[in-house]
Amino acid sequence: MSRQNPFDPVFEQLPDTLPIFPLSGVMLLPGGKLPLNVFEPRYLAMVFDSLAGHRLIGMVQPMQPGGYAGDGMPVEDGKPKVHRVGCAGRIVSFNETEDGRLLLALSGVCRFEIGRELDLAQGGYRRVSSLFAPYRADLDHADELVELDRERLMAALAAFFRSRGLSTDWDAVKQAGDRNLVTSLSMMLPFGPAEKQALLEAADTTARAKLLIAFLEMGAFGQPPDSSPQRAN
Repeated sequence: MSRQNPFDPVFEQLPDTLPIFPLSGVMLLPGGKLPLNVFEPRYLAMVFDSLAGHRLIGMVQPMQPGGYAGDGMPVEDGKPKVHRVGCAGRIVSFNETEDGRLLLALSGVCRFEIGRELDLAQGGYRRVSSLFAPYRADLDHADELVELDRERLMAALAAFFRSRGLSTDWDAVKQAGDRNLVTSLSMMLPFGPAEKQALLEAADTTARAKLLIAFLEMGAFGQPPDSSPQRAN
């Protein structure tokens, strides 16, 4: 067994209630790293409250992309609806800026299902009851055995990049371990919100790898996924 991060919570320490950060086209996976630029008062309050407690934030995608800050379009009966499955990230670092923003780094811990939405927190951000049990295996992601057709992935990735006029550090890509490569590509590549959510909800990294290859191959020869520019919060 590989050594787990000593700062990550064990399953029994995962909270029953999570603040959520809805952001379309942005996806966090267990073991992944996500930078965030936070400036809205409600999300600044969320970060400060999280830092004072378990330091966990639930990253979710809205059902309908858009909204003032990319956190979804409101519906007639209330707040923007969000997908039921998200991923909890632990705040591992933050920096203040002179213009009142916080630059965060989140480390993906475990996926969760939303049980129900709770009343707004005092700071105005949204909270949910969080069900981690269906994804308990995420906590062992460092020990996961991944089946990956790496040759096919590399071919699909090269074709996708050519079709988009993108470039990357191919030496770093080739040296990355299978799990880290699938996680990083799933989070970073410019797929649309629907593709991102499908990758998040894949059963495990092996299933995610197969889905990732399929999206790359479709994207290399078809129309780019709908991935409108999003504002950071």
